Amino acid sequence: MPEYLSPGVYVEEYESGAVPMEGVGTSTAGFVGLAEKGDVIGKPQLVTSFSDYVRIFGGYLSETKFGDKRFLPYAVEHFFINGGSRAFVMRVCPADAKAASTKSDSILSFTAKNPGEWGNRIKVTVSPVSRVKTQVYEVIENSAVVRSVDGFNIGDVVEFADGKTSVYNKITAIEEKTVTFENPVPSSIVDKALVPTKFMKSCEIDVSVKYGDVKEDYLFVSLNTESPDYVVSRMSKSELVVITVGETKTSNPPAAKPAETKEGKGKDKEAAPAPVAAAAAIAAPFDAVGGKGDAMIMQLSGGSDGSIDSISAAEYIGTDEGPGKRSGIQAFIENTDVSLMAVPGITIPEVQMSLIAHCENLKSRFAVLDMPKDRKKTDELVEYRDMFDSNYAAFYHPWIQIFDPLSKKNIIAPPSGSMLGIYARTDNTVGVHKAPANEVVRACTGLASTYNTAEQDLLNPKGINIIRSFPGRGIRVWGARTATSNATWKYINVRRLFIYLEESIRANTNWVVFEPNTEALWGRVKRTIEMFLASTWRSGALAGSSPSEAYFVEIGRSTMTQDDIDNGRLICVIGVAPVKPAEFVIFRIGQYTSESNG
Repeated sequence: MPEYLSPGVYVEEYESGAVPMEGVGTSTAGFVGLAEKGDVIGKPQLVTSFSDYVRIFGGYLSETKFGDKRFLPYAVEHFFINGGSRAFVMRVCPADAKAASTKSDSILSFTAKNPGEWGNRIKVTVSPVSRVKTQVYEVIENSAVVRSVDGFNIGDVVEFADGKTSVYNKITAIEEKTVTFENPVPSSIVDKALVPTKFMKSCEIDVSVKYGDVKEDYLFVSLNTESPDYVVSRMSKSELVVITVGETKTSNPPAAKPAETKEGKGKDKEAAPAPVAAAAAIAAPFDAVGGKGDAMIMQLSGGSDGSIDSISAAEYIGTDEGPGKRSGIQAFIENTDVSLMAVPGITIPEVQMSLIAHCENLKSRFAVLDMPKDRKKTDELVEYRDMFDSNYAAFYHPWIQIFDPLSKKNIIAPPSGSMLGIYARTDNTVGVHKAPANEVVRACTGLASTYNTAEQDLLNPKGINIIRSFPGRGIRVWGARTATSNATWKYINVRRLFIYLEESIRANTNWVVFEPNTEALWGRVKRTIEMFLASTWRSGALAGSSPSEAYFVEIGRSTMTQDDIDNGRLICVIGVAPVKPAEFVIFRIGQYTSESNG
């Protein structure tokens, strides 16, 4: 309660009206399948065009190598062609696929960001550079007085260059203009001339990573783990490679081996002092990349796409190892944007059942499934369809003919990618309440098989949506049924409308949580939902000639008991009348005569 301690006029704000609600998106697609490259563990990647897909996941896949598992890029492309605008993609690959890498004995090693032969085309160039240099005025054992310490950090490796030789050392402390090092500093580096020729230089490297037309440049990166420019940190966002820096142990260096002297094998030559050996260890990474200014060029190798024939349902279904460590279909658990799902061309029953279960568990997305390409007879299709029963999925058949830019000829591809695009197109032009049927399949030049009306009479009641060719009207989707035996949910648009309503209400009523559970709150909730449903009715998504015929919202003592209220439960009952598609248009025509009119 506000405090009123002195006389005066107090103006206060309070909220008692309805809270505006905004409908959630319904046309964002999710795809799972084989790709040339891309992460196989983690979060699905957003693509907003096919060029986006190519940049992240690579191009088309050859039939020779990938067979009927190659259709992900084609499905994504035709999703956008048919009206889609946003998609999330998750790549899968065989368990024995390998990522390309450089030689493991290198100080700096690079590994392709993800498995596949694509990594064998990555080239990495590493060049030694110096960001800053300074003049050395005085040397006292392991310390040096320099002109400026700007740009130098504790842990940095520096090079003392006197014009003849180069000696490397590591900074351990900096105090004003005095720098302390891990090993003794050579006195030959001192140069008090007005125009010096000897310098203490910082040691950094430039890393350039190239793959086709894509190039990533990382300039003046450091091998100092404490530096903000540490090479591993700077390259952590690379889309091409992961870098590993080998450890260089500079403490407790091994003692130099005794050597023969001129006097013979019986006497040992004096061993090299420990600081000299330590300095050599410090210099190793920079000698490896060309300590005298030469660049080191590395070509990655050993990448493999694995045995495509051995890929199983497990790779598509994926694993759930927790946030950021999921794969396959399971990777979409974290995603809240996707409302449509497909695994293009994969008709393994276990995969399709897993996708259906995923959609049913979340209750916020709908699965679009392909029928097996080699099943053409009606009894074969019905036999396959009878394995499934869900109102969160729909089957489409036959496969469609499209042009393949890779082989430069027409190929037969699964229809699921095109169908997701048609779903998105229908949602954006009319609304989610419109059945995604009687729509032209764009960029489709033919069908793998054709079905007549008599054959569709057998398939349509079973929930197998047929794509048909009509003379003068093109190739169109001619079915809008889910794969369920429950007649209440037999239409795709009805199920998707309820998903839209449920998710919109869920997303826009979080403000209710922990509010006082009183009549005032009940009134606000009722007005909020009624306003949203009224807008939905006016858009044509609900049946009825008036709001009272289209929906109702009840909340109060009729929906909650005192026990519900005491246990913090607010219960609101909502009823809506969804529009149904005019699937069967019937005109009854009879003879008319003037006598009958009388």
